[in-house]
Amino acid sequence: MSSRIHELHYSNTNTYLIEGEHGRLLLDTGWAGTFPAFCRACGEMGIPVQGIDYILITHFHPDHMGIAQEIAELGPVIVVTDVQRDFIHSADDVFRKEPKTPFVPIDESKVRFVSFSESRVFLAELGLQGEILYTPGHSDDSISLCLDDGAVFAGDLNPLYELDMHRGTAIEKSWTNILAKNPKVVYYGHAKAAEFRDKDSKQAPGEEDSDLYPLVAKIMKYIDKGLSTARIERKTGADQAFIENVARMYLTHQNVGVQGILDRIELRGTNR
Repeated sequence: MSSRIHELHYSNTNTYLIEGEHGRLLLDTGWAGTFPAFCRACGEMGIPVQGIDYILITHFHPDHMGIAQEIAELGPVIVVTDVQRDFIHSADDVFRKEPKTPFVPIDESKVRFVSFSESRVFLAELGLQGEILYTPGHSDDSISLCLDDGAVFAGDLNPLYELDMHRGTAIEKSWTNILAKNPKVVYYGHAKAAEFRDKDSKQAPGEEDSDLYPLVAKIMKYIDKGLSTARIERKTGADQAFIENVARMYLTHQNVGVQGILDRIELRGTNR
């Protein structure tokens, strides 16, 4: 039994609508303030918000749960795993500091709590075969959705091709648990989906095929040397906004590589 997967393009966070034989599951929701754009994205697919049954959040950082309650008020039910119970309101303070950004805290009284051992039965209600795994590393409340057809939704877990940087950590353990499910495609929260060539291969970023790869590598080198954005712009010819995007991702993601940055930054419509 295969699932139908739709990526909704309305925010800087990848969100997915997964259709099973008996219902629909929304995975992650984006930042607060994106609710109108979310509704438009659903309308463009011909799927009303009321036609979504459940919302599953990979972790409760503000860019993944920001409009969950606004969506839930139209009918979908927020599903929370046991390990996430204490993190439901962890991002509330972030939005309190942004009074101009509309935000509705999650109403715990209407949340459906599901244990990992119950996750397969829960997914079966939607006609989906799979399970939810605890995959900490990016955060202590991070989970991944692993479907039996090979689709894995890993949220912000560090991409597999960075695994050598994280040996002996929770990230390695989380990937070990995911790989045991024989994934075929991994869908990330901020990176491009990655297909597996075979069960023993890691996802291949294809570094040599990207004309941006050497440019980003140069920018990273100049950042390490402490050069200003203006000087990097003069040396590389890259657009200032692009340099700032690379710098932001490089400085905020520990041990990230060139391909990791290429996968994380929004390249469409960005000048170089």
